[in-house]
Amino acid sequence: MKITLDIYDVLLSRARSHAKLAGRPLRVLVEDGLKQVLAADSTRQKYTLPDLSVGNPDSRDPLEGCSWQDMRQLIHGDR
Repeated sequence: MKITLDIYDVLLSRARSHAKLAGRPLRVLVEDGLKQVLAADSTRQKYTLPDLSVGNPDSRDPLEGCSWQDMRQLIHGDR
């Protein structure tokens, strides 16, 4: 499949030089680079947010049943 890419002139020049020194077509160099990036991306583990909860998860929610006005009073106090 053919595709058109916009590549910085300096990067393209370096890639052509590298491909020539390696004795490989530029197309193969680009394919190898894409394969390497995609392989590294698939092995990267997703970040899991640590559980920094406080208190007992089995206890009753102290704010359950509070009205909006009650919660506002708890948060802001007399301000």
